Amino acid sequence: MYFVYILRCINYLDQTYAGLTEKVDARVKKHNEGDNVSTARYRPWKLVFYCAFEDKSRALDFESYLKSRSGKAFSAKRLL
Repeated sequence: MYFVYILRCINYLDQTYAGLTEKVDARVKKHNEGDNVSTARYRPWKLVFYCAFEDKSRALDFESYLKSRSGKAFSAKRLL
């Protein structure tokens, strides 16, 4: 299984991050430990959404969509 997830910064609610992983809990822990350059400065993070895909290419497509302008608008309106 492949999981697409969205994190929200606890201290700066306008900061979000979308990612892809096979192990959601471990990946969130890594973000909160500062192991990701993109998210290190906005720690701590809270998991606010995730969904599962059996097919990696579909998961990658959805992650890319969530990182696009229209995907960010969709997630702000429907997922967060």
